[in-house]
Amino acid sequence: MGTKYQEFHRRSIEDRDGFWREQAALVDWHKPFGQVLDYAKPPFAKWFVGGEINLCHNAVDRHLKDRAGQPALIYISTETGEEKTYTYTELHAEVQRMAAVLQSLGVGRGDRVLIYMPMIAEALFAMLATVRIGAIHSVVFGGFAASSLATRIDDAQPKVMVTADAGMRAGRAVPYKHLVDESLRLAATPPQKVLIVNRGLDKDMPRVAGRDVDYAELRAQHLDAQVPCTFVESSHPSYILYTSGTTGKPKGVQRDTGGYAVALAASMRHVYQANPGETYFATSDIGWVVGHSYIVYGPLINGMATVVYEGTPIRPDAGIWWKIVQDHKVSVVFSAPTAIRVLKKQDPAFLKKYDLSSLRHLFLAGEPLDEPTAKWIAEALGKPIYDHYWQTETGWALLTGLPGIEPHPTKFGSPSFPAYGYDVRLLHEGTGQEVGADEKGVVAVVPPLPPGCMTTVWGQDERFVQTYFTSFPGQQVYTTFDWGIRDQDGYYFILGRTDDVINVAGHRLGTREIEEAISAHAAIAEVAVVGVADQLKGQMPMAFAVVKDPAKIATPEQRAALEKEVMGTVDGLLGPIARPKNVHFINQLPKTRSGKVLRRSIQAIAEGRDPGDLTTLDDPVGIQMVKDAVSGK
Repeated sequence: MGTKYQEFHRRSIEDRDGFWREQAALVDWHKPFGQVLDYAKPPFAKWFVGGEINLCHNAVDRHLKDRAGQPALIYISTETGEEKTYTYTELHAEVQRMAAVLQSLGVGRGDRVLIYMPMIAEALFAMLATVRIGAIHSVVFGGFAASSLATRIDDAQPKVMVTADAGMRAGRAVPYKHLVDESLRLAATPPQKVLIVNRGLDKDMPRVAGRDVDYAELRAQHLDAQVPCTFVESSHPSYILYTSGTTGKPKGVQRDTGGYAVALAASMRHVYQANPGETYFATSDIGWVVGHSYIVYGPLINGMATVVYEGTPIRPDAGIWWKIVQDHKVSVVFSAPTAIRVLKKQDPAFLKKYDLSSLRHLFLAGEPLDEPTAKWIAEALGKPIYDHYWQTETGWALLTGLPGIEPHPTKFGSPSFPAYGYDVRLLHEGTGQEVGADEKGVVAVVPPLPPGCMTTVWGQDERFVQTYFTSFPGQQVYTTFDWGIRDQDGYYFILGRTDDVINVAGHRLGTREIEEAISAHAAIAEVAVVGVADQLKGQMPMAFAVVKDPAKIATPEQRAALEKEVMGTVDGLLGPIARPKNVHFINQLPKTRSGKVLRRSIQAIAEGRDPGDLTTLDDPVGIQMVKDAVSGK
C-alpha cells in the first residue's frame, strides 16, 4: 500500500483525537461533543463524549434541505413483483408515521423494539422510527425459529414487537406470525403489543385480541404526524444485534449512536468511495450487521439512495442484480462470496447483458473469499473487486482496501490492510507474541476499539470483557477469534475461526447452539457438531451423534428416518439456516482421557485432513467410527 494510506492509518492510531475530530465533522451534531475519547475504564471506550446526536436525523432529516426530491429508498421485490421508490421527503413522512405509531403503543426513550421482518420498506421505517424517538431496536433475522426468537425477547425485553404476516422466498410465502405467537408463548417477558404489517400473504394469520395491532390501521390515524427527533448523548445505545457465541446463549452486541454515525459516514467516503446522490446496493438482510450498516444507516447518512431487495440472486433469472444496477445507476454493490458462487453456476451471459457503467466496484464480505470465485467475478464484471473483513462486533470493516484514500492493487483472497482506527496485530495463540510474515496468528486489535464497534454486551459488561479481552494472559487485546497471516507485502489473509463458531453463507452459528438443538431429540444421547468446508456456502455444520438405543438405527432406512427427524428438530428450534449437512450416527465420540470431545480432529477427518496429534485420545474406536461414517462405510 502506498504512503498516503500508511500516513492516514498511522495518524488514526497515533493522533486519535485529531483524526476522529475531523471525521466527526461528516455528521450533524445537535450539541457538540466535549471530548473525542474517554478511555478511563479500559476496555470500554466512549466516543464523542457529551455530544448529542440522532441517527434518524443524520440519515433522513438533514438531507431534506438539498435532497428532498431525490430517491432515498428503492424497494424491489421480485417475489411479489412490487417496486416502489421513496424520496427523502416521502421517507421522512413514513418514518414519522411509524414513530407516531410506536409512541401510541407506549414506546419512548430507552425502550426496546424487537423487529422480526422480511425485506420490506416498513422494516426500515421501523428501524429509523425507533432511533428517531430515542428507543433501541433489536432486529432478529426472519429465518430464526420461535425458540431462538424467544431467547432474544427475554434478553432485550422489548416493549413492542414489529412483524409481518409473512415473507417471500423463491416464490413461496414464509409465514412469520405463527412463529411470533409461539415465541411469545415461550418467552418469560413477552412484549405488550405486536405491530403487524399485513401483506396479505398469509390468509390464515392468527390474531390475539388486545395484543396484536394492525399497522395500516394505525398508520391511517397518523398520516400527518410530526415527530421531532429525540437527541441522545453519543454513548446512548442505538441497537442490540445478537450474534452466536461458543456458549448456547447469544450475545447482544450493543452499539452506541455517535461513534456509529461517524464510523459509517467516514466509511462511505474512505472505504466505499461512494458519493451523495448515487445509489448503493447491499444484497444482505436487515437481520445481519451488513444490513444495519449498509442497507439502512450508511448509505442514508451519506445522502445516497439505498436498494432494499426482497428476492434471490437468480429469480427471475441470474441477471436480476445487474438489471437493478443498470436501472438505478448503482455505483457500489456489497455482497457475499456465497452469492457470487451461486451466480458462478449460471449462464455468464447475464453478466454482459446489462449496462454496468455506473458501477465503480464490488465489495464482498461475510466469509473468506476464495481465489477462484474472486478471479471469476473480477473478470466477468471487469470492475475492481474488494474483499473486506469485519464482524457483527466491529460494525464496519476491520481489514479492507481504501479506494477512497488511495487506489492499490488487490490480491485475490486477501481483504488487504487494516482499516484506519484499528491497531491490528497477529498474535501467537500460546505466547501472545506477534508473529512474523507468513506465520499464522490470531487476528487481534489493541484497544481502544475505534468508533462504530460494539461498546459492550447488552446487560453483561463482564461478559464483554471476558469474551473478547482475556484470550492472551497479561495483555488486554480484542480477539476476533479468527486465524490470519500477513504476507511479505503486508496483505492479510483470513484462515478461519479459532473457536466453535462457524460461518454458513455469511451467517454466524455456534456449534454449541446446534448441539443443544440436536440433543433435544429424545433419541440422542450426545452429539458433536463441527463446521466443514463447503464449496458453495463456505462452511456447513456436520453432526456426529450417539443414540441412546442402537436398535433404532439398525437399518439404513432407520438411520435415514432418524436423520430426517433430527434435522426437523433443528429446524424447529433454530430455523432451517442451522440445519446440518449430515447427521452421522456413531456408537461413541472420540474424547480425551479427561472427557473432552476432540472436535478439531473430527473436523479434520470430515474435511479429509490429517486429524493431528491424538496422544491424548482415550479410545481409538471413536476416531475410527468418525472416519468410517465420513467415508460412508
